Amino acid sequence: MKTRQYLIGVASLAGALFIFVVPFLFIFLTAVKSPADAASMDFSWPEQWQFWQNFKEVLKTGDYILLLAYWNSTLITVFAVTMLVIFGAMVGYILNRRRSPWNKVIMAFVLAGLMIPPAVVPTIWVLQQLNLFKTIYGMILIQCAYGLGFSILLFSQFIGTIPRDLDEAARIDGASPLQIFFKVIMPLLKPVTVTVIVVQSISIFNDFTHPLYYLPGRDNVTVQLTLYNFQSQFVSQMNLLFMNILLVTIPPLVVFIFFNRQIVAGMTAGAVKG
Repeated sequence: MKTRQYLIGVASLAGALFIFVVPFLFIFLTAVKSPADAASMDFSWPEQWQFWQNFKEVLKTGDYILLLAYWNSTLITVFAVTMLVIFGAMVGYILNRRRSPWNKVIMAFVLAGLMIPPAVVPTIWVLQQLNLFKTIYGMILIQCAYGLGFSILLFSQFIGTIPRDLDEAARIDGASPLQIFFKVIMPLLKPVTVTVIVVQSISIFNDFTHPLYYLPGRDNVTVQLTLYNFQSQFVSQMNLLFMNILLVTIPPLVVFIFFNRQIVAGMTAGAVKG
C-alpha cells in the first residue's frame, strides 16, 4: 500500500512538473534568446544569452509603457481587492447571521453572478451613462462586481464557523453592530481574507479581457495589454514578447508560491468546520 501511494505521489509530482514548470522554462529560454533564435519557437538552449538586452528593450518600448501598465494594474488590483474584502465580508456576515426570507433571493443573485457570463455591450452602456467608461474608477468597480460573488461565498461559509456567542457577548458589552463586525468578527477572518486577497489579486492583475473591453486607450493600459507591443499582423518579436510575458508573470507567481498554503486553508476551513 505504501509503495502504491509513493508511486502515485511521484507520478503526480512528475505530472505537475511537466504541466507547470516546463511551460515556464520555455518562456524563460525564449525570453533570453536573440531575435533569430526566438523566431524558430523551439525548446532549445539559447546560442546567445540576451537577458539584459531584451529586458531593457521591453522596458523602453513605448516610452516605458510597461511601467505605466504596472502602475495601472497595481492601482486597480489594490482598490478592487480592498472593496472585495470589505463588502464581501459584510454581506457574508449578514447572510450568515441574520436569517430572513430575503437570504435565498440574495444568494440566488450571488450564484447568478458566478454562473452567468457578463454582458459586455450593456455594461459599456451603463459605464458611459455614469461617465466611467475608459476610466480607472470604472475598471475598479467592474472588477469588484465580477469578483464579489466568489468573495461573498467564501466569507459566508467561514463566518458560519465562528460562534454566535461572540456576537452576543459583544452586544451585551454595549458594542454597536459596526464595532462587533470590525473589532470582533473581522480579526477572526484572517485565513479567508488572505485567500480572497491572493486569489482575487492574481485574477485581477492577470485580467486581459475586461481591460480590453472597458479600459481602452494608451494611458489606461494594463500589464496584459502590453503584449500587443511586440506582436502584429506582419512582425512578431518573439524574444521581446516572451520577455514581456515573463515580467508580467513573475509577480503573481511569487505571490502564489508564498501564500499557497493560506489559499488552501482559507478555502477549506469553512467546509471542514461547517
